[in-house]
Amino acid sequence: MRLPFTPGLLVCTVAASGCFISEDPVPPQVCAQDADCPSTHRCVTVSESERACEVLYPPAPLDFDAGSPPDAGPARTPTWCNDIQPVMVANCVSACHGATTSGSGHPEFRLDVYSSASPKGALEMAELIKVRAVEQRNMPPGAPPTSLARERELINRWVAAGSPFCDDAGTP
Repeated sequence: MRLPFTPGLLVCTVAASGCFISEDPVPPQVCAQDADCPSTHRCVTVSESERACEVLYPPAPLDFDAGSPPDAGPARTPTWCNDIQPVMVANCVSACHGATTSGSGHPEFRLDVYSSASPKGALEMAELIKVRAVEQRNMPPGAPPTSLARERELINRWVAAGSPFCDDAGTP
């Protein structure tokens, strides 16, 4: 049986399926780059001298890895060897959380090693790394909260995946 298309039928079908789209009005947020906006928004030019965050339509999938096309499947799980160790070396190890801890005053852990009983390594500190670098965004000190977005996302995904060491059972 074929039903004729009518707007009333469409409204009833949408209502019956529980599919509603609502958008909370949000005052425009001034931005300089995409990293200044929530993940569902992009920084766009709204006038000659002003940029603001605008919502994306359709929104990107939540598990979308910005480095791959949307149809590439789920993002690869970050590992210590391939992804996190280089981030730690570049941002955390030099004077604070490596062999020299003079910058931090915290000799009880090091972020240049994956796992260690004493001092603790990155595996043992993974949850705290996530809190400080991803949620509070106060590490590394002096870095603007909107900087290091890619690195913060890698850390977040690494911790969520259980802080894996390397691919292929230990092979970097």
